[in-house]
Amino acid sequence: MRQLTALDAQFLNAESETTAAHVAGLAVLDPADGAVDREALARLLSERVHLSPALSLRLAEVPLGLDRPYWTADPGFDLSNHLFETWLPAPGDERALAAEVAAIHARRLDRAHPLWEMHLIHGLAGGRVAVYTKVHHAAIDGVSGAETLATLLDLSPECRAVEPVEEDQEGAPDLLGMLTGAAVRGATYPVRALGSLARAAGDLDAIPLAGTLPGARLIARTARLLTGDRKPRAELPRLTAPRTPLNGPISGRRELSFGSVPLKDVKAVARAHGLSVNDVVMTLCAAALRAWLQERDALPEEPLLAAVPVAVRTAGARDVVGNQISAMAAPMATDIADPHERLRTMGATMRAAKRRFAQAPADWLGELCSILPAPVTSMATPAVFRLASVAFPPINLIISNVPGPQFPLYLCGGRVLSYYPMSVLTDLSGGINITCFSYDGMLDFGIVACPERVDDVWSLIGFLRKALDELLDERVGDELGDRVGVDLVAR
Repeated sequence: MRQLTALDAQFLNAESETTAAHVAGLAVLDPADGAVDREALARLLSERVHLSPALSLRLAEVPLGLDRPYWTADPGFDLSNHLFETWLPAPGDERALAAEVAAIHARRLDRAHPLWEMHLIHGLAGGRVAVYTKVHHAAIDGVSGAETLATLLDLSPECRAVEPVEEDQEGAPDLLGMLTGAAVRGATYPVRALGSLARAAGDLDAIPLAGTLPGARLIARTARLLTGDRKPRAELPRLTAPRTPLNGPISGRRELSFGSVPLKDVKAVARAHGLSVNDVVMTLCAAALRAWLQERDALPEEPLLAAVPVAVRTAGARDVVGNQISAMAAPMATDIADPHERLRTMGATMRAAKRRFAQAPADWLGELCSILPAPVTSMATPAVFRLASVAFPPINLIISNVPGPQFPLYLCGGRVLSYYPMSVLTDLSGGINITCFSYDGMLDFGIVACPERVDDVWSLIGFLRKALDELLDERVGDELGDRVGVDLVAR
């Protein structure tokens, strides 16, 4: 019997009529002569669902929401509650696929069952099929999501044999035990809340919006001294999110776009400038956002502020359900017109953020979620998120880059051609989310948006391509030989 952490529970609390808090991925496959069908997927899932706890456990709610829920085995597990099948109308192009997936992505998961769904989508152009899978963010983060995906995939068209295991069933928490735990945590809440508040205050200057308060750096240094933390901290820039059309209350509707760029080209830019692949990814996103806002005469003078999730999952935590993540806040250099100056600035910004994180991996995200008691948090979160989106949005968007394997993978014998990740929109984090996944020589981008905030999500994919073209200058051109342009590949 495992209780959700405060951070895990916060992903449940964030859900509302306009927010569905799951992460997802869209795999486009060569179906291997029709081998990828519902029967094959059902057989695969039946054989391997035990390999990932996130797929086999459901929530056990504490009465009256007095405490955070627990994970428990689902004795009535039925695959029909999780595996679905649909067909696209002709001609089955990328826009039709995106529209179908956006409608599925907008729907919240049923909490009466383990919190995941898989949708097999037929009718894509060229005889391809797609598999869209979503899992609640309360159960997985980016790293554990990739691990969950890996349990279903194979290194060759031949499906590997998986030995059945004696499952260690998560016992259902009894009512008395849950209420007793709630009473104990309620009695000790003031002490725990003060500890969380003190630890969060030590990173006050690294928390978006809070870091702009008068004396934030002094408060942070004082809090660290009081808690015995004397590690040095790198200074961070002012973390302020400017007003943009991207921010404000969102609706329950979703639109998405997806596409890929060659990873070798991104690596070539990174090598030429002494930067990391992630630095280049952040620069491409900054350029695309700048172009999109300029097109609408809505580009602020200040740089946009992005939250960048960072995995802090340890090697021994492979089978742990839930999140082990933190976040860095990074100004996006959207205020800089020159592509190469933007790249240099973005690289310097990310180095400063990484240096600060390496000195003391910030756990302020989890600590902030622990400050209020569970009943208050569950009731107040949607209203607080909505109010913040109108009054003082802390960030403009979330950008996430998840590393993946650089070799082909197979699902039910069908080769995975691309894997486009998709994440969560909330009032607090803005009406757009950009996630990318490196796979088999490509960087696959998935962009999720609220149509009330972003009127043309597909143009951002084009701007990403243009941004990479701009960075492939003569120095990189020499490295690439006679390369003629960069094609954005929607494989």
